[in-house]
This record gives sequence, structure tokens and C-alpha cells, in this order.
Amino acid sequence: MMKVLGIGNALVDILTRLKNDEFLEKYSLQKGVMQLVDHNFIKELLDATLHLPKKLSSGGSAANTIHGLARLGIPSAFMGKIGDDEFGKIFLDDLKRSQIEPLLYYSLSPTGRAFTMVSPDGERTFATFLGASVELLEDDIESEVFKGCDLFHIEGYLVQNHKLIEKCVRMAKKNHLKVSLDLASHNIVKAHREFLLGLMEEYVDIVFANDEEARALTGKSPEESVIDMSDDCEIAVVKLGEYGSLIKRGNEQYAIQAIKAKCIDTTGAGDLYAAGFLYGLIKGKNLEWCGRAGSLLSGKVVEVLGAKLEEEQWDEVKSELSLLDEGTVSSIPE
Repeated sequence: MMKVLGIGNALVDILTRLKNDEFLEKYSLQKGVMQLVDHNFIKELLDATLHLPKKLSSGGSAANTIHGLARLGIPSAFMGKIGDDEFGKIFLDDLKRSQIEPLLYYSLSPTGRAFTMVSPDGERTFATFLGASVELLEDDIESEVFKGCDLFHIEGYLVQNHKLIEKCVRMAKKNHLKVSLDLASHNIVKAHREFLLGLMEEYVDIVFANDEEARALTGKSPEESVIDMSDDCEIAVVKLGEYGSLIKRGNEQYAIQAIKAKCIDTTGAGDLYAAGFLYGLIKGKNLEWCGRAGSLLSGKVVEVLGAKLEEEQWDEVKSELSLLDEGTVSSIPE
């Protein structure tokens, strides 16, 4: 079976429910917004919420996608940078529990953390300390990590480090891997548009974007964007949230509906869509099946807090995937 290697920011996701919003006001955290913070501040926030139950797991966009693929039985590995500390151990242990091969580099800096605080009304506020995760450098990467892998999945947040990404995609292609890229953030796309366009044209086989990211890349509507993006890549996917997704490869084009879901938290929806879609490709399904699998996984994860499904929910997902209509065999693009 094909093996997938992912690369991204190695963050420990920490999720807690607040009793009220006074905590946010006390620490000048704008409700509903993601704020980058330093190590001292994230430590202060965690110390101040020691009395509250927390859910901890490995996180970051690519790690979430790789986690989904591993849960579906796809051989998977993840490459990132952590600190030699308790949170680094949490990240490592979570990968191992999910049968993901850890290809982790160590830094003297603390492990990155993404602290999600859920208000009583369900609104989420984020404090993110990137820490060691952003210290992954091109000099860390060796060709050997790509050997035995078939697909390389890149988290868009990493494209800020041009040298790192360029080295990785060159090595991936040298080792005959297909390359999948999730654009991750419209702000990142705006800041690195020309680099991304060059990357897509030369190296990327499969690209994922939401409507905002697609517009930042092409300046066009989702319907026009998926066409433009497919000119550079074999497969282009534009995710439209509750409105589904658009997929294009060559003369094939599909509009996929989202599944009905009771949305309580959109964290990880795009990441799990990518997991479902890539799973379909690896299993030789057609593009419509892949899109429906992506919609299924994203629809399931928005019904829970955080970016991870529990074991019994994965059993349900696998059962529902088996019920999807079989399509004509279509593999990852040559």
C-alpha cells in the first residue's frame, strides 16, 4: 500500500472550556480570534487554567491530515520539529498511538502549542505559541526520509520558509513522490503568491484551497479558481465549507455537496477533508468518490470539539465510507 509523508508545524493542541468570558477579558484575548503569543504568555494561560479539564493531542494542519489517513489504515509518517520537553513527548506519543511514524527533529526551544478556549456560547478563542515548530530548516532535511514513501503532503503554513519547501519538493520528486499541498491560510497565500504559483507549476500534483485562499491565489471566484489552479496542477480542489467543494482534473470537473452536520467546531475540517480525499486517491477511487469521502470526514469532525475523532467515530466513518458508491478506478496522477 502507498505510504504518505506529511510535513508541518508540530503543535500540541490543548482544548478547554471556559466557565465565562472573564478569563479572556483578564488576559486581553479578543474573543473568536487567533493570537500568536510568546512562551511566557502561553505558560501563564495554562497555569491559570490548571483547574479546568483539558484535551491534549498532536496538532497542526498536516499532522491532522496525516492522523486521519493513519486512522483509515494508510501507512503514514510525519516530519516536524519539537522541543525536548513534556509537550514534545505528548506530540510524539500521540503519533505513535495513531501508528504514525515520527520523523521528528529536536530544538532547544519549547514545543509549540495551540491553546483553544471555548466560551459558554461555543465561540473559540486561540492563543498559539509556535515555538520549536518554526525552527525546522532545510539543513535538517535528508533525502533518506522520502525513501519508501509515495505521497508528500505539505502544510501551507510552511511556505514562509522558501528554502525548506524548495529542498523538500526537489527531494520528493527525486524520490518519485507525488506532492500534495494544502494552502492553509489566505494571509500566507497573499504574502507568498508568486512563490506558490511557481511551486504549483513545477512540483505540486494536488492542491487544496478554501474559497478565501483560492481567491487570494487567483483573484477569481471559486468556480474560476479551480480551473486556473488545475492548469498548474493535475488535481485542484476548492473547499467551500457548508457548500461543499469543487474538484477539477483535466476535462473532469465535479461539484460535491457537503454532508448534513450539526456544526459545533470547524477546527480541522479542511485538514480532514484532505485526509478523506487523499484516502480515496490512494485506494484508486474516482474524483467524485474522493470528494464525497472528503466531505464525509470534514462533516464528522465539525460535530466534535477539536480536530480529532474518537475511536468509535472512526468506526462509523469507515462504515459510511464502505457505503459510498463505487466509481471507476482512478489513481494518483502520473
